[in-house]
Amino acid sequence: MRVPGKTILITGAGSGIGAAAAELLAVEGATVILVGRTESKLQAVKKVIESKGGAAACFATDLQHADNVQRLFDTVLQTHPRLDGVINSAAVGTSWEKDSPGSMNDIATTPIDKYHEIVRLNLDSTVFVCRLAVQQMQTQRYGSIINFSSVYGAVGAPTHHTYALTKAAITHLTRSMAVAYARDGIRVNCIIPGFIDTPMNDGAAETLFANRELAATLMPITRPGSAMEVAYACLYLVSDESSYTTGVALPVDGGWCAT
Repeated sequence: MRVPGKTILITGAGSGIGAAAAELLAVEGATVILVGRTESKLQAVKKVIESKGGAAACFATDLQHADNVQRLFDTVLQTHPRLDGVINSAAVGTSWEKDSPGSMNDIATTPIDKYHEIVRLNLDSTVFVCRLAVQQMQTQRYGSIINFSSVYGAVGAPTHHTYALTKAAITHLTRSMAVAYARDGIRVNCIIPGFIDTPMNDGAAETLFANRELAATLMPITRPGSAMEVAYACLYLVSDESSYTTGVALPVDGGWCAT
C-alpha cells in the first residue's frame, strides 16, 4: 500500500501505460480517476481494478479542448475534493499515422493541419490539464504531477518531427513548472519512455525488433519495455517516497538515452 488514500487522476487511462498505471496505483491503495476519449475502454479498465478490490471512476472526454478539461475538473472535484496526483499519459504516437496519414512525417512533408492536430493532441492537452491541476494543488499546498515525454523528445527523431517537438516541449514545461511551484508543495516530474510494447506502437515493434542488431544500436536492453515497467516509475513519482524529487526527466528506455 504505497499510495494509501490518495486520489490520482490519470489521462490516457483506457489502454497502454495509463491503464497499467491505473491498475497498479489502485492495487497500492489509491482511488484512480480514469480519463480518456473512449468510455468503453475506461469501463474495461475500471472493471479490472474493481475485480482486484480497487476503487476507480471514469470520465470520458477529449482533452485537446480547454473547455472539456475545465468541465472535467469541475465534475471530478465535486466528488473528489482533493487531487493528490495527476498523471498525464494521454497522447498519440506512431500508430496515429494509420488514422491520420501524414501526421508522423518529417517536417518538410507534414501538412500544416496535421502539425496543429498533433500539437493539440499531445501538447495542448497536457498544458490544459497541468494548468488546472496546479490551481487545485495550490489550494491544497500539496500534489504530484507526472507528465509524459518520449525518447524522441530527448534524442533526434528520423521522422515524426511534430510528435518529437511536442514531447521535448513537455520535458521543458515539466522542469519550468517544478521550479515555479516547488514552494507551493507541488512536485512536477516527467517520464521518458523508450520503446514500450503498447497499442500506440503497434506495427513498429515487429519492424524494429526483427533486426536485433538495429535494436542494439538504439538500446542496450534489446527488447521492448512493458507498460507495467513504466507504471512502477509512476508509482514512485506520485508516492511520498519521492518527496524530495522534482524537475526530473526520468528515462525508462532500456538505455536508449545513454547511447
